[in-house]
Amino acid sequence: MTKALTAIGLMSGTSMDGVDVALIETDGEMVFAFGPTGSRPYSAAERRTIAAAVAQAPGISDRNERSGAFGEAEGIVTGAHADAVEAFLAENGLTAADIDVIGFHGQTIFHRPETRLTVQIGDGPALSERLGIDVVHDIRAADVAAGGQGAPFVPVYHRALAAHAGLDLPVVVLNLGGVGNVTYLSGEAPLAFDTGPANALIDDWVSARAGMAYDEGGRIAARGRIDEDALAALLSGLYFSRRPPKSLDRNEFSASSLEGLSLEDGAATLAAFTAASVALARDWFPEPARQWIVVGGGANNPTLMAMLRDRLDAPVVTGAEIGWSGDHVEAQAFAYLAARSLRGLPLTFPTSTGVPEPMTGGVLAKAR
Repeated sequence: MTKALTAIGLMSGTSMDGVDVALIETDGEMVFAFGPTGSRPYSAAERRTIAAAVAQAPGISDRNERSGAFGEAEGIVTGAHADAVEAFLAENGLTAADIDVIGFHGQTIFHRPETRLTVQIGDGPALSERLGIDVVHDIRAADVAAGGQGAPFVPVYHRALAAHAGLDLPVVVLNLGGVGNVTYLSGEAPLAFDTGPANALIDDWVSARAGMAYDEGGRIAARGRIDEDALAALLSGLYFSRRPPKSLDRNEFSASSLEGLSLEDGAATLAAFTAASVALARDWFPEPARQWIVVGGGANNPTLMAMLRDRLDAPVVTGAEIGWSGDHVEAQAFAYLAARSLRGLPLTFPTSTGVPEPMTGGVLAKAR
């Protein structure tokens, strides 16, 4: 039997709200135990610096470019992740010696797989040196270099979660972070792709108009009315008719068609856009799912969850309702992926990222 590793996963998603931390015990195939979770939010100043790097990123041609805003943002991202792990260890009575490996995703600032370019900032060797723990990092690059979409990366972990829970297949795991993605599990290799925006456009809308990081509890959208013309314009994008595998950059879609709407109506329309784009994903499934399981920040938005239940033709539950750590599934996934990487097991598949063959990945930074 392969030895189980105690692994920490770190995730900073496209919503750029902070760092999620999660610990699991796994051999990279089975999940044996779920440990504690935690988070470390970015400050407003940190978010502005990272956002500035994202805004400048379309000019990048070299994924290792770290001048100016990119280097400053990378320093912030690396430091925030180190802070998050140190606080997590202290809060849970753990030391570096208790941890076998860390899976470090970094912060995506640019993702254009059609040009074979994806950029995640975050210094894996520096993180490993500061923490004294081996770090697997730069996990997406190999997939994109081989012609894959570089996303979604979590499906192989969703498969392990479904097996652990003994779910009756087929089921869909829907992750609603900055971008939405689905994993269709039927017992074969997982089918997965990005569905469209999830929280990113809503966050940007309420931030620009109300100075709020996000629509807490979906309360702003709940007070609004959906503008059907604006929604139709949003749904007319060619992305939705493209056959999977397919993935998105955070800034693929614009809310420009919503100009003139009130704060509330814009939030309602964007929430409806997320729900409608998720519903369109069903066109690519071999057969209807028995259940949808929603994880990520969007699972905490009752307005969005209600819209999903109205549009989908199967029961919709949150990960938390079936015992998963819904807010930390992606962080757990990168712990799992780190363990798989150490064993040389594939992280992505033709049915998830479109890579020509099952693909290993990740770069190991060993602690001194």
